[in-house]
Amino acid sequence: MIFFSQVCKMSMIPIVVVLVLLISTRGGEGSRKARVLLDNDFEYTAMNCRAHSASIVDFGGVGDGITLNTKAFQAAISSLSQFESDGGSMLFVPAGKWLTGSFNLTNHFTLYLHRDALLLASQDINEWQVIDPLPSYGRGRDAPGGRYISLIFGTNLTDVIITGDNGTIDGQGALWWQKFHKGQVKHTRPYLIELMHSENIQISNLTLVNSPSWNIHPVYSSNILVQGITINAPLDSPNTDGINPDSCTNTRIEDCYIVSGDDCVAVKSGWDEYGISFGMPTKQLLIRRLTCISPTSAVIAIGSEMSGGIEDVRAESIHAINSESGVRIKTAAGRGGYVRDIYVRGMTMRTMKWAFWMTGNYGSHPDDRFDPNALPAVRNINYRDVVAEDVKMAARLEGIAGDPFTEICLSNVTIGMAAKPKKVQWTCTDVGGVSSEVTPKPCEQLPEGEGTADGGVRECEFPVDSLPIEDIVVQTCTYSTSAASRARV
Repeated sequence: MIFFSQVCKMSMIPIVVVLVLLISTRGGEGSRKARVLLDNDFEYTAMNCRAHSASIVDFGGVGDGITLNTKAFQAAISSLSQFESDGGSMLFVPAGKWLTGSFNLTNHFTLYLHRDALLLASQDINEWQVIDPLPSYGRGRDAPGGRYISLIFGTNLTDVIITGDNGTIDGQGALWWQKFHKGQVKHTRPYLIELMHSENIQISNLTLVNSPSWNIHPVYSSNILVQGITINAPLDSPNTDGINPDSCTNTRIEDCYIVSGDDCVAVKSGWDEYGISFGMPTKQLLIRRLTCISPTSAVIAIGSEMSGGIEDVRAESIHAINSESGVRIKTAAGRGGYVRDIYVRGMTMRTMKWAFWMTGNYGSHPDDRFDPNALPAVRNINYRDVVAEDVKMAARLEGIAGDPFTEICLSNVTIGMAAKPKKVQWTCTDVGGVSSEVTPKPCEQLPEGEGTADGGVRECEFPVDSLPIEDIVVQTCTYSTSAASRARV
């Protein structure tokens, strides 16, 4: 098998310098050859570059849209895993239609899709292994028991990159959606990408379409960058959430465009007694420059599976179009856990059912063993600098009797109503907080707060410190298939 080496450099080094260095090492005919070889190379950005690489074609892959390539992907990744401690490796998927079942990734590894590469998920259910339910959920989301493994899967991994030049992963989910609607799904439907118990993850510059269920699901993981992702699912497709960080720490989601049949981003941390017992929160989450279309769900949902706790979520520069609600908090008696220190600023919304929605009666439970006295603690929820147009109802804020949602803050909020709005613009029960410069005027549970000492508007909080994931240094890597860089093993 032939593998290829790669070159990486820090993104601040101009490519012209690299060209000069390469050409200066050769003269005459050698210089002309160097230029030709560079024409066949390409660059990509990543947290880490790789010392070795190969193409799926090298392992018998056939990109005709008909040949099943599951074994080719599995063999390629198994072979490339030998380089885990030798600079890592990259698997290149060239232009073509690559039909495949599920495959597992490895450490210090990059999966790269060419701009004209289309990864097609197999519709043969026998290609989908059934694995154990997540311990923080106790069962599958669609049905009791196990769940089908995700198309791209990995567990207990370090330094994993799934990227491309906007190549496409198509889950071909229509078959699964039909089975779900007919009650014929025996196990929870597969996701497109799931990484468990892993760290230092990058998922970037890809288009994901028609997932059977959730699209991207990092769970029990840390140090995660999701960047430049386009997700598209039919608006009536069931549970096709976009990006769902679940019991994760230090995550950055940015520059993504999502059209979904469910929440565009859903922040989770386990379900009822299973999530309480597992006890792993989602925290230190940054979401920015997100555009979402989701007529029946939220742009960003906090919960409803939040029993391990959710804290320190920061969302800014969010654009919502034709969506049910903006940043929605959903929980219920029996969830336990907490939602606290949520910060939103710079959000624009157009054509919405609700601008703000919080609910404490989101009643789905994994089984009848949940504790109805396990009440969630919801506090310190901040929204500022929000502009909305064509909104049916400003807010629906519903806490839990005896367990109110507290320390809610809204400042500098302007909501333009639809041509035929609801008669009552604010409904508020079992909630408390303050508001400042909010139009239309909020409910009495959110009275106007005191201004600043100089008579200005007192703004809701948004942290001034940065999260560790913001310090990630991205490199520019070069993939080369030139004969001069081949390495036989």
